[in-house]
Amino acid sequence: MQNFKIIPVVDILNSKVVHAIKGERDKYNLLKTYLTNSSEPIDIINIFKNKFKLSTLYIADLDAIMKQKPNFAILNELSKLKDVEIMIDPGITIYEDILEFLEYNIKYIIIGLETLDSLETLRTIVNRLGNQNVILSIDMYKQKLLTRIESFQNQDPLKIISIIQKLEINQIILLDLYSIGQKLGGISSLYLKIKENFDGDVYVGGGIKDYNDIVLYYRNNFSGVLIGTALYDGSIKPQKLSEIINL
Repeated sequence: MQNFKIIPVVDILNSKVVHAIKGERDKYNLLKTYLTNSSEPIDIINIFKNKFKLSTLYIADLDAIMKQKPNFAILNELSKLKDVEIMIDPGITIYEDILEFLEYNIKYIIIGLETLDSLETLRTIVNRLGNQNVILSIDMYKQKLLTRIESFQNQDPLKIISIIQKLEINQIILLDLYSIGQKLGGISSLYLKIKENFDGDVYVGGGIKDYNDIVLYYRNNFSGVLIGTALYDGSIKPQKLSEIINL
């Protein structure tokens, strides 16, 4: 699976790792996993790095997204880890929000449509940072866009792809909050259509059920998958995952 990324998801709330389900953030509880009794982000990330041999990790800083209180102390610890690439969604709204995060060793800053205030902000971010380290998260709920941008509201997600590409965005995440934590499995026709119409890298988060799902996305030429629950509950174990990676 050369260049295809399997990316563990670490949701942080109140500075602890939580179990995300259906985007209902007020109901998120501390993570319970067979992997460890700890809910400390650094402990969880080290397990994915050392036991699963996965080097790219997705961090949703829910304290930043929900309370505007980023976990900078945790980011400082993460920045010291070697051979780890961090994708982080800290709830960027305006360009100035991003500046604090540039001090840390973060590979990819994720800009979520759910929190972004305008296309002009996105254009500014890409112009100033370049597009190699910026990923746009197409946030949805039951395949309907979650966005503050008025011109995008009530639009078919497929219709905004051409607009995004004109801004020279070349990496996107398709993230349907409803599917998070549910292991629904399969690929929706919407995702396949977006993949056909977007020239860059397309990652998918939410709903990954098992090994077969990973292979399915790989064979349909997606760039990678973001996985939480199926890793935490043992549906996808390290030993089998190593076989998939070497396909």
